[in-house]
This record gives sequence, structure tokens and C-alpha cells, in this order.
Amino acid sequence: MNIGIKAVLYKVRFFFIPYLILIAACLIIKLTYTREEIYFAVNARNWSWADAIAPYITDIGDGLTTILLAAVLALFSYRKAFILAGSYLASSTIVAQALKYAFAAPRPKLYFHNQLLKIHFVTGTDQLSFHSFPSGHTVTAFSTAILLTYWCKNQFWGLPLLLLAVLVGYSRMYLSQHFFEDVTAGSVIGVVITVIWIWWTANRKFLKSPKWDRGLLKKK
Repeated sequence: MNIGIKAVLYKVRFFFIPYLILIAACLIIKLTYTREEIYFAVNARNWSWADAIAPYITDIGDGLTTILLAAVLALFSYRKAFILAGSYLASSTIVAQALKYAFAAPRPKLYFHNQLLKIHFVTGTDQLSFHSFPSGHTVTAFSTAILLTYWCKNQFWGLPLLLLAVLVGYSRMYLSQHFFEDVTAGSVIGVVITVIWIWWTANRKFLKSPKWDRGLLKKK
């Protein structure tokens, strides 16, 4: 029996419905304020404790974190490891990177090069200059979060997973690595590509073989 897109979205509804509300709010913010106003509104609200934890939160969206998670899943289920690695490859490595190089958009440090004294930078973080759009960390965070929601038996986990992905996106702005548009677009890419990937893999016969239920620690 084939699984449709609607079935996938229904299963992740506790993630997807709040996410749609969030995206609507983001669009309103973007239509109401300029890029500069949004950036400096975020940048002006900084605290020492947030400076300390933001780099760790942002690392959740790092590709290495997802790769390590896929490696752990491979111990128990080749299927889940393959699907997670595939979603990362499709959304973050292919789509996001292609857009980064296509747009070659400047990051905040370069965009506001004549206003650097007004900007709060977190000590110890490397400030990049190019390939701002979209935010790859945000793509990865939302992609992984919605996939984990799909696998959870208790779908209410979609809410805290969404919150975690949002925090990763916000950390990219807090660290002055990305703009509001980069993060918003990154979340959309992560969600849309991964939902399509879940639907596609759910209907592939070869992935339904019992062999895919095995893992490095689960031979039978």
C-alpha cells in the first residue's frame, strides 16, 4: 500500500501545523520590517549567558551532528540511517548548497561592513562573509526534526522538536551568521524536501525488505 503526501503530513501534524503558523508570522514580520530593522532588533538583544550557549545550540544544526546520528541509527536500523542520511544529502548538501552558490549572498559581517562597531559579535566565533542564503544549519535542523517527528510513536514530540529547530535557526541570527530571510527560507527547504523524501522512501519496495530492519548490532 502506497503512502501519500497527505498521510505523511498528518503523521507529523503536531510539528507541521505550528510550523505553518510560525511561517505565517515570519512572512508578516518580513512584510512589516526591513532586513536592517530585523537584524539589529535581534542583535541588540544579547546576554552573556546566551553568548555562552548559542554556539552549542547552533552546532545541533551542523552536518556532523546529523551524520553522527545517522551512524548511531545504523547500529539498529539500516533503513532509518539511510533515510536520515538521504534527507541530509538532498536538503542540506544538494539543494541548500546549490542555492548558496547561486545567490552568493553576503553575510551580515560583509553586508554591514561600515557598521561593524554597532554589531555585537559573540567572542570566539568565526564570522563568515559569503554564501548567506539560505542557512544550511537551519535546513539541517528542520529536516532532522521533522524526520524524527515522523518516526516518533508519540507525535506530541513534534512540538519540542520544532522548538529545538527554531532555536537553531535563531542562533544563526544571534551569532550574526545569517539574516532572517536566510533562516526562514532554510526552514522551508528543510521541511519541504524532507516531507517529499519521506513520501518517496515510504513507497520504495526495496526499502521494505526485512534486510533493512537490521543494523550493525541487530543482525536478525
